Amino acid sequence: MFFFGIEHEVAFLNQAGKFADFSQTKYAEFNEIVEKLPTYPNDYSQLRVGDAGIKKKRWYIEGFERFADSDKVIDCLPKGIEIRTTIHSHIQGAIDELTESFCLLREVAADYGFSPVLTSFNPYKTIFEPNPPLNDYELQQLQSYPDEHTANIYMVTYGPDLNISVANLSVEKLIDIGRKLTFYSPYIVPFSYSAPFYKGNLWEGLSVRTFVRTGQRPATLVFVEKAEQLIASIPSLTKVARIPAEVGRIEFKAFDSCDDFSLYAALLALLKGLVLDESLTDRATIPDASLHQLSARKGFENEEIFINAKKILQAAELALKDDPDIDFLTPLKIILQEGETKSHALIKQYNRLNSIEEVLRQTYSQF
Repeated sequence: MFFFGIEHEVAFLNQAGKFADFSQTKYAEFNEIVEKLPTYPNDYSQLRVGDAGIKKKRWYIEGFERFADSDKVIDCLPKGIEIRTTIHSHIQGAIDELTESFCLLREVAADYGFSPVLTSFNPYKTIFEPNPPLNDYELQQLQSYPDEHTANIYMVTYGPDLNISVANLSVEKLIDIGRKLTFYSPYIVPFSYSAPFYKGNLWEGLSVRTFVRTGQRPATLVFVEKAEQLIASIPSLTKVARIPAEVGRIEFKAFDSCDDFSLYAALLALLKGLVLDESLTDRATIPDASLHQLSARKGFENEEIFINAKKILQAAELALKDDPDIDFLTPLKIILQEGETKSHALIKQYNRLNSIEEVLRQTYSQF
């Protein structure tokens, strides 16, 4: 029995047509939008609220929380709004809920002058520097959580967490799957590439996000029940579950964001196939940064990336066999055959329109 969930980060343009990041937008502006969205009380067994109480709904403001010299949150510098789905036993259920939540968000955001746009890396800002500088309490907090040292990265990147879990897997098997997905990550992430902009211009490759984050942020995170089950690694491969519903969750974190949610269905089906597959034997505890960077620059144009992506897709297809979810893989076959990712389309549009904002306005066009 498989279970699926999606966390999808949404970036926005503001009323003035500017990219609405932490330099242009206050927490209160996004909070007006979130306040107007519905609450589903039955979600709380599945969705974590968090210490600061920001995550009370299926939508919440993604950002960097600022603290006084205590655990009291005094501000949150926003980068966008995240949508998270509840847990579903079928891929299509997760896609349908994400679609419904996105349409609601877009509708409410429009009332406040914000329009959702697809990007996986801030097109203008290359780094996040807290202003004012971090105080002693905040520095101490960051030192307690190694992955939080990379706030300068996650505040300029946008991407999904695709969550998959299987009933009754042992901790050893869970961690083995996490290591498997970490090894094969550079070959499968190009299916999602959508980050060709950097410093207000075209970047030299297809995914700045992948180039910058890999090696510092995990490709896969596995949620275990107890601290003694953790494996020491930087970036982390394992994390202690914060609520019971997280125990046994495998969270794939390395894909770029997609504005066509059928691609998330395809990627979840691919992950499911890789969980079931027993033919692919390589494993890694931490992501291969140089291979991810090659992948980020060249994608499927690189022969090694292409050959391995094809092998992995075939392995997933064989593992799924008679499972109806095999049909979800079709978009990935087309991408591989044509060698065209979302980044290629964005680059073409930029060469025609010569404006990042105009290109971003064309995204999410099917909604």
